[in-house]
Amino acid sequence: MAFRNYILVCGGTGCESSRSEEIYQNLIKECEAQGVKDEVQVIKTGCFGFCEQGPIVKILPEDAFYVKVKPEDAKELVAEHIIKGREVTRLLYDKNQSKRNTKVEDIQFYQKQFRIVLRNCGKIDPENIDEYIARDGYEALEKALFEMTPEQIVDELKTAGLRGRGGAGFPTWMKWNFTKSSPGEIKYVVCNADEGDPGAYMDRSTLEGDPHSVLEAMTICGKAIGAHQGFIYIRAEYPLAIHRLEVAMKQSREYGLLGKDILGSGFDFDIEIRLGAGAFVCGEETALLQSIEGHRGMPQPRPPFPAVKGLWGKPTCINNVETFANVAVIINKGGNWFNKIGTDDSHGTKVFALTGKIANSGLVEVPMGTTLREIVFDIGGGIANGKKFKAVQTGGPSGGVITEENLDTPIDFGGLIKIGSMMGSGGMIVMDEDDCIVDVAKFYLNFSVDESCGKCAPCRIGGRSLLHILDKITCGNGTLEDIDTIHKIAHAMQKGALCALGQTTPNPVLSGLRYFPEEYRAHIVDKKCPAGKCKKLITYVIDPAKCIGCTACARKCPVGAISGERKQPHKINTAACIKCGACYATCKFGAISIH
Repeated sequence: MAFRNYILVCGGTGCESSRSEEIYQNLIKECEAQGVKDEVQVIKTGCFGFCEQGPIVKILPEDAFYVKVKPEDAKELVAEHIIKGREVTRLLYDKNQSKRNTKVEDIQFYQKQFRIVLRNCGKIDPENIDEYIARDGYEALEKALFEMTPEQIVDELKTAGLRGRGGAGFPTWMKWNFTKSSPGEIKYVVCNADEGDPGAYMDRSTLEGDPHSVLEAMTICGKAIGAHQGFIYIRAEYPLAIHRLEVAMKQSREYGLLGKDILGSGFDFDIEIRLGAGAFVCGEETALLQSIEGHRGMPQPRPPFPAVKGLWGKPTCINNVETFANVAVIINKGGNWFNKIGTDDSHGTKVFALTGKIANSGLVEVPMGTTLREIVFDIGGGIANGKKFKAVQTGGPSGGVITEENLDTPIDFGGLIKIGSMMGSGGMIVMDEDDCIVDVAKFYLNFSVDESCGKCAPCRIGGRSLLHILDKITCGNGTLEDIDTIHKIAHAMQKGALCALGQTTPNPVLSGLRYFPEEYRAHIVDKKCPAGKCKKLITYVIDPAKCIGCTACARKCPVGAISGERKQPHKINTAACIKCGACYATCKFGAISIH
């Protein structure tokens, strides 16, 4: 019997941390308690993408989009929406949504998105293989096994123009073809799921919401290159993604879609999960392979490349989660279909994790060539709290900042490099006028220095030296000669570091110097931080005209640096002030300012 209503509950990590599991369980209990359990199916899905508004519950067929739902709302949702047919207006994203059948796609956050990688996220139960199959799942594998030769599979990818989504943008068909052409009876397929960029969670969400799309693509890759074993390398700190992968792999084996003699084709292919310990450098492919082999994850000199000599010395094809998630769609719809999406430089779509000072944070998938302005202002809703846009960091700690003058640059691999940034894996962190560009660069350098494996001197020593210089500058001890030194060290790292982590570590500093030279100069020459972020360069001052002498700031000051009689203007002893900001946060009259 068909269900009258379907209730979709976001089961991504973000919503689960906001008690979506309780919402899911409460909805099931309420359906049973209110006598509609046979008419309603409650489904836990992957991430809807609109993380700012989570936990999200969507009810079909009305397409009602409920946001910031709490477990205690379950009773009302069932009683009002399911039984009485009245939407619970207070929980709707669009409170003016009054007519039925209003499409979720009409919500501004989704309007300019085009979902290929995230096609099933928020739509199916990732732990039910039947729901994946019902949405064309495993059709591409069947086609690849019975209707296509390995050469035709590679040619389809070549026609599509798919480039690797892990950061470098290397043509996927070429990587598959190199591995396929390398001599050897034993070859491997590896999925890089070691997503470690600060603020990035695209791959983790894809695995949580649609794990079969990656398993299917890896099996197709096995057929194309002649491999019978695959590995998914994922950091152990992503337990939900690991759980859903394990469930998906078990179901695939039970359905004959993984393992021996897949679908009776005579082709064998199986996949194992290997857990990483959370080292950022293991996102680099040669370090990742070392880790799978049980060694310390450290990059290896190339050539030979993994396609020739990879895992245990055998030819190995490595792609990341997002790259694999495109493959089944390309096989099903054809390379020509995919090729028409995007730009001449980069085809298809790109998933970004839009975070930072943005009104609508979340996962965004847009066609290549979409401008940053469309992502930040049309999809993301602009800067939070009415602040002014300053810049966007793309590419994580390996990327750079994009400023207002480049907001209309179409985003693709080549376009971002031209303006001094890079695509990276898809992290996109928005900054507003209150962010200090030197402090941001220092944050990323700190991250890269901590995550450096230490194998090569340019990365190990160069990164630490750059961090030391930025520390000097943010403490008011920098000199203009430091800028020249930064450029010399950065050049040496770009030329001499062993892997991309070391080569790109200076990027946040260099792009900051390129677009915000006046901000570096203010720190060095004027000994001031214009954004008021660098503690040692700021001073808290009380305006006597605004201070009413309420004593709140003096009582909050942990070191007793504020003095004054009651109902009289107070003063701050700047020599004793530790610049904790407690007084600034306490004052209700705007009498304290940062200089």
